[in-house]
Amino acid sequence: MKRYQLATAVGLAGTIALCASGISDAQEERLSNQPAQGIQLTEREQPRTQAADLLAQTEPAAIVQVTGVRVNSTEGGIQIILETDQDIILQPEATRREAKTFIAEIANAVLALPDRQEFQLTAPAPGIQSVTVTQSGNNRLEIRVTGETEFPTVVVQSQLSPTATLPEDAEAAEEEVIVTGDRPSQYRVPNASTATGTDTPILETPFSVQVVPQEVLRDQQAIRLEDALTNISGVSSTGTNGGREAAFSIRGFGNQVSSGAPVLRDGYRLYGNFQGIPELANLQQIEVLKGPASILYGQIEPGGVINLVSKQPLAEPFREAEFQLGNRELLRPRLDVTGPLTDNGDLLYRLNLLFQHEKPFRDFDSDTNRLLLAPALTWKIGDRTDITFNLEYIRQQSAADFGLTRYGDGVAPVSREFVANHPDDSVTTNYLSTGYNFEHRFSDDWKIRNSFRYISYDYNYNVIALPFRVIGDNIIRFYADQDGTDRSYSLFTNVVGKFSTGSVRHTLTAGIDLNHSDSRITTFFGNPTPLNIFNPNYDLIPKPDRADLPPFGDNRTTANRLGIYLQDQIYLLDNLILVAGLRYDTVTQKVTNIATAFTDESESEQTNDALTPRVGLLYRPIPELTLFANYSQSFKPSTALTASGSVLEPEEGEGFEVGVKTELFDQRLLATLTYFNITKKNVGATDPDNPLFSIAVGEQKSQGIELDIAGEILPGWKIITSYAYIDANVTEDTDETVIDNEFFGIPKHKASLWTTYEIQQGSLKGLGFGAGFEYVSNRYGDLANSFQVGDYLIGNAAIFYRRDNYRFAVNIRNIGNTNYIRSVTGSDSGIQPGEPLTVIGSFSLQF
Repeated sequence: MKRYQLATAVGLAGTIALCASGISDAQEERLSNQPAQGIQLTEREQPRTQAADLLAQTEPAAIVQVTGVRVNSTEGGIQIILETDQDIILQPEATRREAKTFIAEIANAVLALPDRQEFQLTAPAPGIQSVTVTQSGNNRLEIRVTGETEFPTVVVQSQLSPTATLPEDAEAAEEEVIVTGDRPSQYRVPNASTATGTDTPILETPFSVQVVPQEVLRDQQAIRLEDALTNISGVSSTGTNGGREAAFSIRGFGNQVSSGAPVLRDGYRLYGNFQGIPELANLQQIEVLKGPASILYGQIEPGGVINLVSKQPLAEPFREAEFQLGNRELLRPRLDVTGPLTDNGDLLYRLNLLFQHEKPFRDFDSDTNRLLLAPALTWKIGDRTDITFNLEYIRQQSAADFGLTRYGDGVAPVSREFVANHPDDSVTTNYLSTGYNFEHRFSDDWKIRNSFRYISYDYNYNVIALPFRVIGDNIIRFYADQDGTDRSYSLFTNVVGKFSTGSVRHTLTAGIDLNHSDSRITTFFGNPTPLNIFNPNYDLIPKPDRADLPPFGDNRTTANRLGIYLQDQIYLLDNLILVAGLRYDTVTQKVTNIATAFTDESESEQTNDALTPRVGLLYRPIPELTLFANYSQSFKPSTALTASGSVLEPEEGEGFEVGVKTELFDQRLLATLTYFNITKKNVGATDPDNPLFSIAVGEQKSQGIELDIAGEILPGWKIITSYAYIDANVTEDTDETVIDNEFFGIPKHKASLWTTYEIQQGSLKGLGFGAGFEYVSNRYGDLANSFQVGDYLIGNAAIFYRRDNYRFAVNIRNIGNTNYIRSVTGSDSGIQPGEPLTVIGSFSLQF
């Protein structure tokens, strides 16, 4: 605990000191919006492309003075104008790309600004983080443009300064575009930060990371996280835990029982018993990192992590309103507004609002009502310092859906509308997340980031709930009233620096993260009530009054976590990259069972430490092709108890993968093919001598192949598709009957495809069509492999039209109205049917 308090104090003190430094260094940059006129000659920027041969010079070149720099916002990017003292068109010597930064080198030029030695500008346009023009050597200039989330579109031009004097017989030369960096297709996202903690091009990352961008979410009209993640290989929904959270498995690991794959927010791990049900309206994109990733994210399942990247305040005004309507009374208005609050752009804001109403497709009495409020405020303290404050509040009232039940060796032969618990069962959840993200850039190469997050999550059940038992045609159920609370406080600090040792370039990341979480669950149980599957009478035994029931269980879990990590991205050569890192974790958990009429008071506490490494190697024989391999470990403490009352040893995971990534169709499309092999040890298994307790002897293994493709094949024709083969089995357990059995809920084969085409010219320009499918093979319903749920294939389609600042769309999901099972929980209940035919129409307007 002392280590935890000391590290917290150090992190906060560092942040305060850097804020003060940033304020004292603050300088205001003024942006001229005067447009430039002239000829534009474009050239697509390629990584490391040399352009020295553009002009063959036979005489010594004149040295041109750049006396001014102007930056203008353009559609989708920016225009940089270099004002010169001579009637000479500047030419680039080289252009290159580093992560999300476009770099151009200009020869035979010197910077001669009247009031400074370099030009710097922060957030000059939507999607642009910074622009710098500096003297990089004798008679050489370097231009750097960094995008906020992706590689930017940049046009650089030279123009005679208005104050320059020409000879009487001379005419001013027309300005010319000297280089253009084009932003890739929006289905193909070039950079992702989840894999390394730095915004690195995916082709330069020796790990498997996939992205669902905002354009895919819009084209599919995805309104739930499970809908969006069908686009990613190896990811499966494992249910909603009765409406309390969205749970997922990655590469076979993660479920409602053992906790799902962690869902991060903006690259930071958030702890608690439940992860809530995220809202997509406030997301810029979704990133999925495959494999053990404890080095950056602490205690996790070894399959991987899901990172939700939030929308950020923009420097240019942007306003969008959308209205969605659908069958089952779907009503979903949404508002997204952003821009500057001050004339100098020091304060930026963003506000996302959403309300959703929808009837369930199953025979519940309760409709879904969902509210999102998500404001954010960015304060640009100076050229190198900024801080963003954010808040997200989500309230949802919905049916408490525990799915269908098992019957024999399959699913009960009832309609998907059948309710196995009670039609008026409901759950109310309140989710609040607030905090800040602080960043100070000491230079172009070194920066420090500090973030804080407070999470509050509450839910209330009033249900006929688990555990279900199926006896003949009857289900035996139990009334349950349950209150749950989660409180989590997290502090993250890291330093990222770029430097060289000789010819070897490095990107070093060092960080510390701390967390304190406090969770409590209070449960009231009533007597068991039977329900006939084929002739249900829900009022045979009325629900009891909670006030008449004594608490059955009252459990509280607190945890203190400290993680310290170091990672180096080493560019041994321009095309040979080594990533190596190490993390130390210490976790202290305390579980308290508060005395009730049915249980005695008890308490257990355990501290676990772990050292987890990660190493990856990447080789690019040609710029469009990457070969990679990696090895990593994971660590996750357990809460299960042994017969002696102690907590089980932590689960440990290790895995390796090898793969290939390639860019096709002029860098517009990215494909990743991967083989993976992951083992999880110390899995809790039933103690054969004390069946109510556990021992850590289990082992599980998952291996397979994944393929992901995303991007633009031809202008207007976009695609995102995936396939996964997963062979996941139990390799060790005290119950020998489950050894070699397959994981429950994990399909061996899973494939998805979504493609759109938009007409690019003519009277029908802006009209587009979309189509796709999702296929999932058979899955076992429990670890004993005693029953199966069937495979399914569903088709989806869309038609849309966009013109100027508005867009119409109609999407149809599950065109054939296929009856299928979406997820299972490993027991006789919680078998969740998928949605029937769904139609959603939308109209959006940017104003």
